[in-house]
Amino acid sequence: MLNIVFVECNTLGDDLDWSRFSDLGNVTFLNSPPMSELPGLIADADVVVINKAPMNATTLAKASHVKLICVTATGTNILDKDYLASRGIVWTNVAGYATESVAQHTFASLFYLLEKLPYYDRFVKCGDYQKSSIFTNIDEPFFELKDKTWGIIGLGAIGRRVAGIARAFGCHIIYYSASGAAPQEGYEQVDLDTLLHTSDVVSVHAPLDQNTEHLMNRDAFKKMKPSAFFINVGRGPIVVEQDLADALKAGEIAGAALDVMDTEPPREGSPLLEIQDSGRLLITPHIAWASNEARTDLMDTVYSQISDFVRQADA
Repeated sequence: MLNIVFVECNTLGDDLDWSRFSDLGNVTFLNSPPMSELPGLIADADVVVINKAPMNATTLAKASHVKLICVTATGTNILDKDYLASRGIVWTNVAGYATESVAQHTFASLFYLLEKLPYYDRFVKCGDYQKSSIFTNIDEPFFELKDKTWGIIGLGAIGRRVAGIARAFGCHIIYYSASGAAPQEGYEQVDLDTLLHTSDVVSVHAPLDQNTEHLMNRDAFKKMKPSAFFINVGRGPIVVEQDLADALKAGEIAGAALDVMDTEPPREGSPLLEIQDSGRLLITPHIAWASNEARTDLMDTVYSQISDFVRQADA
């Protein structure tokens, strides 16, 4: 039987059913061991299942039997594909499993900021509402999405899903393609300056590459409306974190929500962690992809990938 090693089970949650993988081989479950220990721990593996652990000449140095690497994510930048090809190692990833989850998180984050929910929750819970002489409090005004412009950076599956939901709220949708791809039918493509100047909400759903790294920098934030909100559920290094922190402190934008950061977990002294006002900056620990349904779909796909590989190997 195949030796299957799951390297980062703790990044996928303990509410999933792992038992079925035992039908496919001898399974070892690890919880993100130190990188220095990884080569020895996967030395006898035929299949390695990873999330963020790099697979390269160093980590695979002792893994002479490995035939398949499964990435429990969409991004594959942690794979040294030339090295894998030189050894005849097949790799797979999982695309499209988290579209609904990420789109939902995008709107949850926006509404948290847009409707000033931290302020109003505190107003009630601190006792001020009990002391009020009127039934309401509108000290922190908010606007409706209807007739507002939503700018999307990265119009892939997630970007299109966000666009569809935003349209249901009455938004006008525009988008920018960092890769310079041809316009998509049914969507208005604009240049980056136009998107930044005119959007009331800017959301990032793009991959990290040479076209998007540090795309959202000091100049970009200065071009946004002071009433606009910025959301990044793409990749952390698309944003220059110091520049975003400066823009928030200077009131150049109304607020920002991030589910991804430059370094994860964030480094000590990150400029964004200095901003403790969650009414201006919401940061979540890379969870947009992680609904129960999305993680279940993810593991169903990984099971099928390993199962197919076993079947082909036995054929």
